[in-house]
Amino acid sequence: MNLFSLLLDTATRSPNATALVTDDRTLSYRDALAAVEGLAAAMHARGVTKGDRIAGLFANTPEHFFAYFAAARLDAIFVPLNWRLSEGEMASVLKHAETKALVYELEFERAATGLAGCAEWTAPVGDLLAEATCARPPQSTDDPAAIAQLYYTSGTTGNPKGVMLTHGNVGTHAASAVRELQLGPSDRWAHIAPMFHLADAWATFAITQQAGVHVFLSRFAAVPALDLLERHRITITNLVPTMLNLMAKEPGAAARKFSLRAMLSGGASIAPEVVKQVIATFRCTYVQTYGMTETSPYLTVSLLDDAQRQLSPAQQLALQCRTGRAFDGVDLVVVRDDGSPIARDDKEVGEIRVKGKTVTKGYWRNPEATAAAFDARGYLCTGDIATIDSHGFVNIVDRKKDVIKTGAETVFSTEVENVVYQHPGVLECAVFGVPDALWGELVAVAVVPRAGMRVDSDELIAFCRSRIAHYKSPRIVRVMETLPKTGSGKIQKRRLREGTA
Repeated sequence: MNLFSLLLDTATRSPNATALVTDDRTLSYRDALAAVEGLAAAMHARGVTKGDRIAGLFANTPEHFFAYFAAARLDAIFVPLNWRLSEGEMASVLKHAETKALVYELEFERAATGLAGCAEWTAPVGDLLAEATCARPPQSTDDPAAIAQLYYTSGTTGNPKGVMLTHGNVGTHAASAVRELQLGPSDRWAHIAPMFHLADAWATFAITQQAGVHVFLSRFAAVPALDLLERHRITITNLVPTMLNLMAKEPGAAARKFSLRAMLSGGASIAPEVVKQVIATFRCTYVQTYGMTETSPYLTVSLLDDAQRQLSPAQQLALQCRTGRAFDGVDLVVVRDDGSPIARDDKEVGEIRVKGKTVTKGYWRNPEATAAAFDARGYLCTGDIATIDSHGFVNIVDRKKDVIKTGAETVFSTEVENVVYQHPGVLECAVFGVPDALWGELVAVAVVPRAGMRVDSDELIAFCRSRIAHYKSPRIVRVMETLPKTGSGKIQKRRLREGTA
């Protein structure tokens, strides 16, 4: 298995099929293969060989697609950079990965210039494509255990962690996604979530395997994203909840004419109230997903079986809002701290732990972090706390680090967020704990009001207390213009807890 073979096989089988689409370009799979071969040849001419790390600084563009496959063509290791990181954070990643080359798009030239000393050489991708030669690099090797990509889950200058994903990890996930989501050549995927993050990057390989169409939105904004879904007749995509929430609440969104057959949501928990709005807006099957960078990424999907599709609409919605059952090929357990399985009663909580061919073998040159990530039986410890029911559907209630301890009580932030999102004036929210000398922690919530609306702190607290126990309800309300987010669109609760947002 080498990921380049996915593109090569499709371009050989369906050379004239549309592969890549932007507002001003349409490329066939033949065109895409030629560009990848040219990029690989140019990088090889500059000295890139098997095992070298190639960092990429790209928005969502065809060139990002080319870079993923060109690295695989050379048996090199691709390091997608989160362009929202500071220059210092990116420099830390490049140094830790011992990067051979930094390839970038011109819009990131200023950052790339500042990072020039962190790689042996840097070059705009356009220059490399223009340098394409007739000399072809050596044939790619077929080694599923070889590292294909390094995804850095921490870009801090102190101790970044590079998740190692092999050709086998990513290729196995692509094949599983094809089966689970019934992907085919008629599918048109929208690259809206950032391609440097696996919430979207996995589709680069799965959609290509099926000769589907890739449509690119360079950067997310709600209206352009809605325009792209409608104009390009997108059939399926995956968005993080913050994106879906903003798009579903955009005025006039539900009146648009979409061609979607499925909308996936992953990367963070999503409130049932938001799911209802998503279904009403996009009028297609909604699929909750859950995964990690370390698992390529999907671990669960909330797809219903034939029996579950006979349930009432309310019962189906309740299942669709859950985290879901194990993804194809994933061995998933929910256990207590001692490793014993919790009761399948949808009440007891435990940690999700997983095994499978899509699970990373560890962190790049970090044996301590690798050892700490796995339990004695070889299961990856996710750090996510969940219940599980008799059908094997899990439901995440919180991250271990986000559980709030107030007095003698345990509060799961997602439960409180689900209530806050029911308030008509709330656009976005995040619940977190703040230190308190008496109670240990107090429940706090940061909210962004809908446009033209006001959220009163006392009224919101009373709203919550009318729906959940008083000890679970927020004691502190922060009204903000925006919430701090990661490059992939996840809300950064750490910054809210620390008061740095």
